[in-house]
Amino acid sequence: MTKRTYPEARIFSVDTRFQLLAKRHGGVSRERAIEQAQAEIEEVKVGLDEWLDGELRELADSIKKAEASEGKPEFIEAANFHSRQLRDVGATMGCELISFIADSLCAVLDAIAAGEYNSETIACHIDALNLARQRGYRRLRPDQVPELTKGLHRVAKLATM
Repeated sequence: MTKRTYPEARIFSVDTRFQLLAKRHGGVSRERAIEQAQAEIEEVKVGLDEWLDGELRELADSIKKAEASEGKPEFIEAANFHSRQLRDVGATMGCELISFIADSLCAVLDAIAAGEYNSETIACHIDALNLARQRGYRRLRPDQVPELTKGLHRVAKLATM
C-alpha cells in the first residue's frame, strides 16, 4: 500500500462585512465610534427610570397573569421576556444589581416553565428588583449587597432543583 500525499492546505482569512466597512477610507475611527456609542448610552440613560418603571410594570402584570392561570406557559414566557429585558438592558446601562436579580429570576422562571409554579420565589425577586431600581441601589454591584445576593441565590437554587 502506498502512502498518499496531499498538497498542503492553504489557509486564508475571510473579512466580515463589518471588517470591510471598518477598513474603508473616510470611516469613523475606533476611538470616535466608542465616544459616539458612550454618548448615545448617556442619552438613553435619561429615559432609564421611565423604561425601568414600564418594564417592571409589564413584568408584574405577566406574573399576575401567570399566577391567575396557575403558571400557563405563555404567561411564564412573557414574564421571562421582561426579565431578560431587565437583565440585558441593566447590564448595558451599568445597573449590575438589577441585571443580577433579573438573571436569577430568569433561572427561576425557566425552572417554573419546566415544573411547578413557586409564587414566593417570584415575589422575593420582584421585591428585590423594586429595591434595586431605587436610586440608592441602582448603581450598586451585586458584591456590595452580599446579604441580598446570597439570599436570592439560595432561593433560586431551591426553586431550580
